[in-house]
Amino acid sequence: MLRDFQMGVEGGGGFVMWFLLICAVIGIGIILERLYSLFIKARLNPKSFHEKIVSTIDSQGIDAGIALCDQTGAPVAKILRAILEKAEKGKDAMEEMVSRSAASELAFLDRGMALLGGLTTVSPFLGFLGTVIGMITAFAAIAIAGEVEPTVVASGISTALITTKWGLIIATPLAIIHILFSTRVDGYTREMEEAASSLIDYFIETYPKRKK
Repeated sequence: MLRDFQMGVEGGGGFVMWFLLICAVIGIGIILERLYSLFIKARLNPKSFHEKIVSTIDSQGIDAGIALCDQTGAPVAKILRAILEKAEKGKDAMEEMVSRSAASELAFLDRGMALLGGLTTVSPFLGFLGTVIGMITAFAAIAIAGEVEPTVVASGISTALITTKWGLIIATPLAIIHILFSTRVDGYTREMEEAASSLIDYFIETYPKRKK
């Protein structure tokens, strides 16, 4: 792999190979950050946490529910906490707080996803650009030599195609990981929305009866 990269740099790919390396480094950085955020920080199941919140409120009150949310760093905990803060103000107040809190938490879940998707598009194009530059360089060398040697042509084209190879090597796993992360974000978002809706319904329909 390293030899291929070096050949791409020394061949016609040149500076394009360094841009591909930058894409790879940025992509790896985003993947590591997203793995932590989506699968460690946001690992809490929204449905289970909603049930725990309701149980805590029933036994200890709303303040205990807020304290439980404060002890949890997951995005769903912040959204449910916003509901608890306005639980006594009615449905409209709770829904407004959910909208405000959700905007911030959804931005957290989507952070870096657009850039990751962009890298999957840009990397192959950079690879193709390097190939074109490499082939132009190879044919220019042939023109200077004044004769066509099959070995020279084959060697030049082979070196040029290395940039395309690296572009695809970088883009393919990034595209697959982007799909997996997007699926995770969409699923977690739906679960948070369901948990928030269920908690609001609880305060409107069930909680007033239990207070009596």
